[in-house]
Amino acid sequence: MKRFRKILVAVVALLVAVVATACSSKSSSSSDKENYTPKSLTIQFVPSQAATKLQARAKPLEKMLSKRLGIPVHISMSTDYNTVVEAMKSKKVDVGFLPPDGYVLAHKQGAADLLLQAERYGVKQPGGKATKDLVKNYRAEILVKKGSKIKSWKDLKGKSISVQNPTSAAGYVFPVAELKEKGLDVTKDSKLVTVTGHDQAVLNVLNGDTDAAFVFEDARNIVLKDNPKIISQVVPIYFTKPIPNDTISVIPSMSKSFRKKLAKAFIAVGKSKEGKKVIESVYSHEGYDYAKDSDFNIVRKYDKMVESSQK
Repeated sequence: MKRFRKILVAVVALLVAVVATACSSKSSSSSDKENYTPKSLTIQFVPSQAATKLQARAKPLEKMLSKRLGIPVHISMSTDYNTVVEAMKSKKVDVGFLPPDGYVLAHKQGAADLLLQAERYGVKQPGGKATKDLVKNYRAEILVKKGSKIKSWKDLKGKSISVQNPTSAAGYVFPVAELKEKGLDVTKDSKLVTVTGHDQAVLNVLNGDTDAAFVFEDARNIVLKDNPKIISQVVPIYFTKPIPNDTISVIPSMSKSFRKKLAKAFIAVGKSKEGKKVIESVYSHEGYDYAKDSDFNIVRKYDKMVESSQK
């Protein structure tokens, strides 16, 4: 009997030790998941216009951020929205400049958390000139060539339309979703031509390569230097509901302390004269501010509508 008790005590002790070790391991693993502090920071951008131009314009941010963070910063350009999401998922990229749909996709897949949201100047119509008010949202617009027989969204049936990747809020999701609500499914009733960059979409309409284009308001301004007459040559016929501005997103494993430091660095860059000039040239951003995930629920709603039309 005594021997049995000794064996029982030994077994219980062993079980307690195993459970304690497992709990400790689990606790350590959970802690590690949100305790990543980069020794060098990798940032990737999504091209909203010609990627080569964007890469050169974004490059100065490396030194600006490195100075504030005290670590090397490396900036690269992706081929599209999905590339950044995949790179963040595999932890090859720490920070992604993701548009609203790209962020929603990445967050859903556990690849990204929201850090900051971009601020832009509002846009006044007609003419597409910037206001002095900083806003956290923008609209998509449908452009056609001046003099076109297309006068409203109803006339887009059977027409060719320049669009961006299906994860682009302004270049695809919002126009497609809203037109579907109105009774026109452009994914089936029109010819969608995918291009890279909203500048290319504007030029496609100008050159007659497509009948219309889905772009952000007012994308004509990004080709204004090359073509001063573009505002009068290509005109909007439709505007969507407001879209949340682009995000600066980080991988979920990044520590809270580093997130705070990184957020302060980006906000400081946006407020500096030199930094403001750079972010204006890259994405027309005027600064960065804090935001919450629920601000992107309208994007999730429209995403589901677009997904249903693709089935």
